[in-house]
Amino acid sequence: MAGTIHIDVESKVLANGLRVLVLEDHTTPTATFQIWYKVGSRNEVSGKTGISHLLEHMMFKGTHRHGPGDFSKIVARNGGVENAFTSRDYTAYFENWASDRWVVSMELESDRMGHLKLDQHEFNREKQVVMEERRLRTEDDPVSLLVEEVFATAYKVHPYHWPVIGWMSDVESITLQDLKKYYQTYYAPDNATLVVVGDVKAEEIFSQAEKHFGSVSQGEAPPEVKCKEPTQQGEKRVTVESTEARLPFVMLAYHTPSIGSGEEYALEILTHILGEGKSSRLYQRLVYEEKAAVFTSARYQRMSKDPGLLYIYAGVVPERSPRDVEVMMREEVARLQRGEFTMEDLKKAKNQVKAGFVYGLDSNFYRAMIIGRLETLSIGFHYLDTYLEEIGSVEKEDVVEMAKKYLTNKNLTVGILVPEKVK
Repeated sequence: MAGTIHIDVESKVLANGLRVLVLEDHTTPTATFQIWYKVGSRNEVSGKTGISHLLEHMMFKGTHRHGPGDFSKIVARNGGVENAFTSRDYTAYFENWASDRWVVSMELESDRMGHLKLDQHEFNREKQVVMEERRLRTEDDPVSLLVEEVFATAYKVHPYHWPVIGWMSDVESITLQDLKKYYQTYYAPDNATLVVVGDVKAEEIFSQAEKHFGSVSQGEAPPEVKCKEPTQQGEKRVTVESTEARLPFVMLAYHTPSIGSGEEYALEILTHILGEGKSSRLYQRLVYEEKAAVFTSARYQRMSKDPGLLYIYAGVVPERSPRDVEVMMREEVARLQRGEFTMEDLKKAKNQVKAGFVYGLDSNFYRAMIIGRLETLSIGFHYLDTYLEEIGSVEKEDVVEMAKKYLTNKNLTVGILVPEKVK
């Protein structure tokens, strides 16, 4: 597999600050249209958590030109597929089209960027929808509830402390005026990036972007997030007891640097060796050998604006103790720190990471996603040019160094989910 890869992105910045990125690929007659706003739960303040996600919902509730629900109807009528998502660091909207329909996105997205109609009735109704979403996806889902508690425990200062969907009392207290102010602050062309990938011509995209977005007013600079999480000074623990839980669940989370640190490549390989897939150290030990877990995995939050978490987790067999599983997970971490893995393990992990990256580039949507993320995180799409080379250059000692540096007890937050019997 090649050590370098070049993605031929063309770019232009409009006078109002909107950054437009285009990647032409005429392989299939399709295109994806994505617009990324530099705002997520990271930009919120205590007492107003969840407002980014709530605004995402309201972006489908009409403008002065289109009524509630018209956006989705117009996209469907033109054969497209649309959706949106909010994260800790950004909010993004997308439409996937046949390649002769992307201009519809230009009209619709520019309209709601500049002329969103925030109606009290629609706001009240959508707020109830979001509150119900929180009940279903978090409060009634024991594992999601534990993950939320782990993040809230691991972060005591940084906004990553609260969930993207927000705390229930905060969502309930957000007012329409709060939402209008938030929209005016963050939904401006100079706080957004437009990404189009597929069977298109860059000059046509630039021309249409100028036509549709050029008149949208530039906003004032949004407030900076200056908060930094202090270094953790000792192990933290949190336990969640739930009558909804069917299995115990164990999660170990470590603070780690994010993308752009230069350490993310070795940390990504470390994550794959430790917990990615059925051949990983955790799965082999806990599921196959000890028969103590139903499943295991590992995740590294590389693509985040500020330092994130690397976490490993396991669903515990009912007859086994969560404490025993936690001990085994810690032992596997310690084995990494001692370098007790083979060069074949290292090679396999590299191949997994490279393959996942290269195969993903076959998709217009994935390419636009990774370009949009990199631009929104202020890393830039040129990061992709050397990604494979950097992954290929990771050595065994690099993985050991990262394990010793970050996977320490002092830097650890442990979460335990305990099924509670109904009395």
